Amino acid sequence: MPTIEALRARHPEIRDDFTIDQHWARYTRADHETWRTLYRRMEKVLPGRACDEFLNGLKALKIGDEQIPDMERLSDELYKLTRWRVVAVPSLVPDDIFFEHLANRRFPAGYFIRKPEQLDYIEEPDVFHDVFGHVPMLALPVFADYMEAYGKGGMRAQGLGMLPNLARLYWYTVEFGLIAKPEGLRLYGSGIASSRAESIYSVEDASPNRIHFDLERVMRTKYRIDDFQESYFVIDSFDELFGETYKDFGPLYARLQSGLTHEPGTILSTDRLHHRGTHRYQPGSHRASA
Repeated sequence: MPTIEALRARHPEIRDDFTIDQHWARYTRADHETWRTLYRRMEKVLPGRACDEFLNGLKALKIGDEQIPDMERLSDELYKLTRWRVVAVPSLVPDDIFFEHLANRRFPAGYFIRKPEQLDYIEEPDVFHDVFGHVPMLALPVFADYMEAYGKGGMRAQGLGMLPNLARLYWYTVEFGLIAKPEGLRLYGSGIASSRAESIYSVEDASPNRIHFDLERVMRTKYRIDDFQESYFVIDSFDELFGETYKDFGPLYARLQSGLTHEPGTILSTDRLHHRGTHRYQPGSHRASA
């Protein structure tokens, strides 16, 4: 991750909190066309796969397909709903800076957009992943509160040396979370919502495990960064997610100091598995062990 000194060579105006001006007027016609292409691809696959809360957030914030959103205008709309703002950053930011932004209801979003040859995959989150994928859920009050609480928890976890465990919570909820609805499984994680292929795979393919959310189980589970997820964790509601994580993690952190760490594809006998596309549970399988 570049230091702020290295970033200042390319972005002299960068602030100490790693934010910069978006410079919306500098986007080219090709940049906006890339946004349109990405948006319209997702517009075809998300209905019936993304949760209503995500789709409603897109509409409420007027995140459309015509052009890359202006983060100032977007922030003004978002602030009215949940008192969050979106701030532009030139790249990934250090953990402590990231947590401070979240704790103060600011979401740091990459200002740049991927190249046309990177439509299906980009290593570093760009404006499409961050704005299209993340921001709609911030229009939901309970999820907005969850993100603030996560930021505050991250600041504490750093001091306790528990950041790897807390990062798994972010990965399996904010980035790759699923929710069980009466009509079936739906996605809400930004890593899925901004990926055409994984948005279909996560809710329809027979391959991945879909495990009911358990906080300690999540924090003990590694994740994949180079392929589709082998396991997804499923919540019943966003109130459940907030309730399970808005608590003192001290006793949990103490337990996590010992015991097993699970590989991404592991299924435990205690897991409650969701049937693909349904709200029903089935008992955990013994075909894999911890």
